[in-house]
Amino acid sequence: MKFLQPEGWKPAKGYANGIQASGQLVVTGGLVGWNGDQVFETDDFVGQCEQTFRNIVAVLSEAGAGPEHLVRLTWYVTDKAEYLANQRELGAAYRNVIGRHFPAMAVVEVTALMEDRAKVEIEATAVLPDA
Repeated sequence: MKFLQPEGWKPAKGYANGIQASGQLVVTGGLVGWNGDQVFETDDFVGQCEQTFRNIVAVLSEAGAGPEHLVRLTWYVTDKAEYLANQRELGAAYRNVIGRHFPAMAVVEVTALMEDRAKVEIEATAVLPDA
């Protein structure tokens, strides 16, 4: 995996501008912050994000992948202001579950998600290196 940082660009903070990887592709669906029984345990934004990170790790592990194999995360949030107001807490929750691996990321504000209680939905893409 190679992190792509164009010469002269300021480093991205908390994400990568791009990643080059080869291997077996692992893609998740849009995962939300509920548990394995599809029950939301919190309506707290950061709490739902942390559960979503755990869900991503659980799905990746089914393919033999881990957070270090992530190459892209696409976040859909229902409240941009809530996302921005919780950057420090989000960073701590992210590092607690994912670690210090920062793939390419995009965050998009949406008016609603399919699950009414969901405040965040994240799609993940990982690449397992060739054996």
